[in-house]
Parts: sequence; structure tokens; C-alpha cells
Amino acid sequence: MQHSSGFLELVNDAKSRIRETVPEAVRKKQEDGARFFFVDVREDCEWERGHAAGAIHLGKGIIERDIEATIPDHGAEIVLYCGGGYRSALAADALQRMGYTNVISMDGGWKEWCSMDYPVERTE
Repeated sequence: MQHSSGFLELVNDAKSRIRETVPEAVRKKQEDGARFFFVDVREDCEWERGHAAGAIHLGKGIIERDIEATIPDHGAEIVLYCGGGYRSALAADALQRMGYTNVISMDGGWKEWCSMDYPVERTE
């Protein structure tokens, strides 16, 4: 997907303030039984077509509104992902501004997760 320069500038600005990880590290956390929230921030239709095993869904459009009811602990580890790592970076930045202190964006997102044949769940 070709992104506009304004969008990429916004994402790069957010990335200067957030932490990122890669799918391999997230999968290892899962395999090790680590406790963290794995949050898919993609659109509803993307989630329904398939999502990473163990993830919960809080779309980018509603995450700021619903995060505190879903994950009230502002110190909880939260790994966010989207299609490729752009929207999750923006969401991570927003959550940090809301006082969440352990938010990480998964660079490569759903595309990279799938390319590595990591477990997925389908709701359709």
C-alpha cells in the first residue's frame, strides 16, 4: 500500500516516542507464557477475516475510548499490531499520552505475522 507523505510523517513522529518489537519476539513471549495484552487495532472487517492467535480487538477508531475499560492497569504490558505497524505506532503514541507506560507497537504487523506462519484465528 502506498501511504501519503503526510501520514508517513505523522507515523515517523509517533515512532520517535514509542517502543517497537517484531513478531518473532511477540511469538516467543506467547510461547514462554508471558502475561501481556496483545491488541489488534485494525478495522472490524480486517479482524473478522483473521487475527493473531491470542489477540483481542480494539480498533484504532475506538481504542482511546475503550482502553481503560478493557485494560484498566496503566502499567500492564500491551503489544499493539495492525496491518504493517503504522496504525499501531499511532495508537501506541496515543495510549502513552493517556498514561499507559508499557505500550509496544509490533513492527511488520499482521502481514509479517502471517508470513511467518504464526498461529491465527478466524471468526468468519
